[in-house]
Amino acid sequence: MTEDRLIELEIKMSYQDDLLQTLNTIIATQQRQIDRLEQAYKSMSERVNSLAVKTSDDAQQTYEIPPHY
Repeated sequence: MTEDRLIELEIKMSYQDDLLQTLNTIIATQQRQIDRLEQAYKSMSERVNSLAVKTSDDAQQTYEIPPHY
């Protein structure tokens, strides 16, 4: 192997290492964002469910026939 060829391979490896590190950082950032979005979804889902139950209970109480009928 010639010296120039070895230097070329080392340069390519250096660029690949840099690219790998950059991609790793991007993936870690995206995972944190996914985790935050999942938590927000869970919170909103729980809120919607609690409002649906409350609305359902209110609707049943509103439309009950009075006992004197």
